[in-house]
Amino acid sequence: MLEMIPRIEETGSQPMYLQLYEHIKKEIVAGKIPAHTRLPSVRQLTRSLHVSKTTIELAYHQLVAEGYIESRERSGFFAVPLEGVLTAKKPEVPVETQADKHRHPPAGPGEIRFHFHTSNIDMRSFPVHVWRKLGNQALAAELLEEFSYGSRQGEWGLRKAIADYLHHSRGVSCVAEQIIIGAGTQTVLGILCQVLKKSGPTVAMEDPGYVGARFVFERHGFSVCPISLEADGLNIDELQQSGAGMVYVTPSHQYPYGMVMPIAKRVKLLQWACESGGLIVEDDYDGEFRYHGRPIPSLQGLAGSDGNVVYVGTFSKSLLPSLRVSYMVVPAHLLEEFRNHLMYCEQTVSKIHQRTLQLFMETGEWERHLRRMRKLYQRKHDILLQEVKRRFGDGVRILGIDAGLHIMLEIASQTPVDELVQLARQHGIHVESTKKSWLSRRYETLPPQILLGFGGMKSEEIAAGIQLLEKVWRPLIKRQRAR
Repeated sequence: MLEMIPRIEETGSQPMYLQLYEHIKKEIVAGKIPAHTRLPSVRQLTRSLHVSKTTIELAYHQLVAEGYIESRERSGFFAVPLEGVLTAKKPEVPVETQADKHRHPPAGPGEIRFHFHTSNIDMRSFPVHVWRKLGNQALAAELLEEFSYGSRQGEWGLRKAIADYLHHSRGVSCVAEQIIIGAGTQTVLGILCQVLKKSGPTVAMEDPGYVGARFVFERHGFSVCPISLEADGLNIDELQQSGAGMVYVTPSHQYPYGMVMPIAKRVKLLQWACESGGLIVEDDYDGEFRYHGRPIPSLQGLAGSDGNVVYVGTFSKSLLPSLRVSYMVVPAHLLEEFRNHLMYCEQTVSKIHQRTLQLFMETGEWERHLRRMRKLYQRKHDILLQEVKRRFGDGVRILGIDAGLHIMLEIASQTPVDELVQLARQHGIHVESTKKSWLSRRYETLPPQILLGFGGMKSEEIAAGIQLLEKVWRPLIKRQRAR
């Protein structure tokens, strides 16, 4: 069963049920929802879109009446085959030749009992038996070409599966030809730098921001310009004055602050790219995990398949870091330039792993895994918030909730943040400060900032760890007196 992320405006000129009806109809006519595909249930769409059950039912009933979908008893709604219907025009991208198509470590064990590490995920929930079975299928191929080097851009079947997923779940507008696969986010950013270095020596970055991306840009000779954050994300006025030709952002869950960039600011950022000719690098590193509120379309989806946005994603947070599979969606007008570069570079991800991941997505295991992990991480997220509020009260300020696999705390203390981190470690608790994420030294004027990751912890470990952390820091935290 697929997921979808239609753009529905509560104050639009059309009723919401008609907006949903139009979206699904266009997807079916364009072939983006293939025949016999099961649509999300009424209950699922009601929950994910935060609209009434009546709205979903009216849209579905209209689609049934017009023959775009059918209702199967006790099974749900399914797209029906359409013959002789003109499909929507696909983005114009360079056609691949047949040759192209075939071609922070966690703290160590021992002294640390509670790992609030931002990079850890719940590896215990990974369906190893399913992956092993699909891996055996990938290895059972009889064609010798399955064991060759493979496509430099990444295997076409996996790129097609990723493109379909991104369209339905993240609102990304792309086709398989626009996707480039690499072994990790830093690898695909490195390819980006090698191709676009001549376009301009300066890249703007959120301050604070992802240090791994900054490292790649600096090692490829870019000058990195820090842009401060406002309550809703990147300061667009500063960006306009920076003179940068490229900007790297994490709009769906800013790292490390955790805010989600609202639609109004996303539009302003796209206007900057359009007016200046600048390029936006949108890193959606954990966009699969949003726990409350309606999903916000990606920047790339708002800009279109040939807009000035490079969309970067990874399977490290949603599957396993050890797979080393990331990807970027390249604008159609830049694709030929990227392909010319890749002519001299072999693919960095195992072809067998790519084939296994393709099967994992095509068989529906990927969607099932994501649904399980969303529920699991939401439960851990809520436990963490509950314990922090209960134990620390007004001694901390909580930032970056409702999405991703970490939150941030501002501590009401005059103790240097390094001392707080070290004191926690001495008592068997691993926490991280935001210091390495800053380009400027403005953090010195702010309260101590601590990141708490929860992905790799058990629920009971989260509660016990926060209880101990509050006990350790209690003498150093200023609390408001009750009036």
